[in-house]
Amino acid sequence: MNLTTMNQSDVCQEYSCPERSVSFSVYVILYAAAAAVSLLTVCGNLLVIISVSHFKQLHTPANILILSLAVSDLLVGVFVMPLHLSWVIESCWISGPLMCAALKIVNSQATSVSVHTVALIAIDRFLALSSPFLYSEKISPTVTCIATLFNWLFSLLYNFTLLFVNENFNDVTCPEICIVIIDVVSSFIDLIVVFLMPCTIIIILYTHVFVIAKKHATAIRALQIHNRTGSSKNRVGDKSGQKAAILLGILVVVFLLCLLPYFICTLVIPYSDDDLFHVRDVTVTIFFLNSTINPIIYALFYPWFQKSLKLIFTFKVFNKDSSLMNVL
Repeated sequence: MNLTTMNQSDVCQEYSCPERSVSFSVYVILYAAAAAVSLLTVCGNLLVIISVSHFKQLHTPANILILSLAVSDLLVGVFVMPLHLSWVIESCWISGPLMCAALKIVNSQATSVSVHTVALIAIDRFLALSSPFLYSEKISPTVTCIATLFNWLFSLLYNFTLLFVNENFNDVTCPEICIVIIDVVSSFIDLIVVFLMPCTIIIILYTHVFVIAKKHATAIRALQIHNRTGSSKNRVGDKSGQKAAILLGILVVVFLLCLLPYFICTLVIPYSDDDLFHVRDVTVTIFFLNSTINPIIYALFYPWFQKSLKLIFTFKVFNKDSSLMNVL
């Protein structure tokens, strides 16, 4: 969300739509690109939701968290991204105060749910590797569903309270902009709850995950050498360990690369600074593009998603008992 600690009346007085004269063909290209990105985001995350929901083999704790992330990304593609990109293209907010109020709550909800879900994924992977027996006994799909539901409800209550306390739902709004205006205390709380705490958890736990995965790979290699297994099997074990580490690294790095500029910009750059208008819009757009990138990462690196896509595109999901098909 676009945060500023200025008073709303001050923002209305200081902000004015910059004049941008572009040709009709440029407008068509920009809106076509915005529509294509939004459609790709919606379709990609819908495929993830259908895959995890339909196939019973995929009803695992880790995949339930991926499902939650896909739902929040879907909200971004359906609602947030089209309105934001339209605002960027027009340089002014043209959708009215009602849509602005709706955008504020949906944007805030999707943002906080996404960040906290990635933190839950980090916790899930850490427990699975560090305490596999405890994980298999205590962490069930039901437990994960409860944690996911709590995440969504907490985020909804937190964001609604934050916006309501700072009077972001009143009828007096700037006709040309749609931003979340909060005071200094609320901004500090939001920084801790939505950024510092989850990102600290993500970085620390994924660092431990890499260390544990490396130890497991080293132990497996040592055992194979001790048992004098074939060198080809050793290479397979090495490659599988490296692939798992690379996958975790890509997911974390891509998420942080999209998240960090967004929060740094919203905290450092005042919204009335027209000189950095483009910088602010670029960082917000990059953060939203993470919702587009996530399904692409799944398609490139998750075999179960690749098999699910084949069954969906060949319409085999409509067959009787298709939910019991093997996708692993």
